[in-house]
Amino acid sequence: MPAAVTLEFEGVTEKEYQAVNQKLGLDPKTGKGDWPTGMINHMAGHTDDGGFFVTEVWESQEAQAAFMESRLGAALAEAGVPTPVRVTWINVVAHHTP
Repeated sequence: MPAAVTLEFEGVTEKEYQAVNQKLGLDPKTGKGDWPTGMINHMAGHTDDGGFFVTEVWESQEAQAAFMESRLGAALAEAGVPTPVRVTWINVVAHHTP
């Protein structure tokens, strides 16, 4: 089964999120771009209290780690996005997109 990850950020806004996606060549609104191998789905948004979350489902934790090493880590640094305050992995037992 796939693995899901939730990244929780503080002090990150949609502006920084969009900057990272621009550096990666991704358009989350249209779905166009050079999406990484192994990613099943991606969602991001902010909470009422100002936090920013990214939740993704991957074929494996290794696929996400490869993306972080090859492209995402550099894009986050270039956009000035701080390290997540919390990273939570979920061993998925069910995943369905109706």
